[in-house]
Amino acid sequence: MEALRDRGQCALIPFITAGDPDLQTTAKALQVLDRSGADLIELGVPYSDPLADGPVIQAAATRALQHGTRLDQVLEMLRDVSPTLKSPIVLFTYYNPILNRGIDKFFQDIAAAGARGLVVPDLPLEEVEKVLDAATAAGVEVTLLVAPTTPKERIASIASKSQGFIYLVSVTGVTGMRTQIQSRVQELITDLRGVTDKPIGVGFGVSEASQARQLTAWGADAVIVGSAFVKRLAEGSPEQGLQAIETFCRALKAAILE
Repeated sequence: MEALRDRGQCALIPFITAGDPDLQTTAKALQVLDRSGADLIELGVPYSDPLADGPVIQAAATRALQHGTRLDQVLEMLRDVSPTLKSPIVLFTYYNPILNRGIDKFFQDIAAAGARGLVVPDLPLEEVEKVLDAATAAGVEVTLLVAPTTPKERIASIASKSQGFIYLVSVTGVTGMRTQIQSRVQELITDLRGVTDKPIGVGFGVSEASQARQLTAWGADAVIVGSAFVKRLAEGSPEQGLQAIETFCRALKAAILE
């Protein structure tokens, strides 16, 4: 992301849910996104209580769990496919699976599978140190989230701790497709610029090429798009879903580069 920023370019970060419709399709989807303009790829680990996710991603996680998708299987799939990808993989998971496995072992396992980053939406700032220590030891960067309701003093603290980049949540609420990006996001990007020089990725609610273009104009270093990819991948046959996300990814990348 820093290399892209040095060239004056904004990164595109698609999100998909592992195991929906199946892990074989997930592996193919990662390769499709990798060749279609993705600069990083966020891979969601299905979880039974996805508090930060809207209905599209919740439904995808439920389907994946019903098909028997578990963390070990996701990592096995990632271990096979990651050597074929040029885009770094950032895993998205909730805190409970990390605690359940053991923090150190979790990071060792995901690093061995090829993950280079991690987003944990329910990890509070007050509990982040032991996670960051384990992540650093394993060579994984943990990205922290800033919400529209986050006080300025806390924004500075989050920005100082976040590794890799800062994940700016564009809406108050859960993920999902929305038709407009709140103008408050532009102000939040400015606020973050005042306290950090780390790259800023904006996500939650981004679903259209015009929105990606708007965020780029506002100064975002990365645009993160989730539900719109998950929805397209789930529609029709797996082959139709893969074609749909390829077309959409190329359109988003073109909009960002305009």
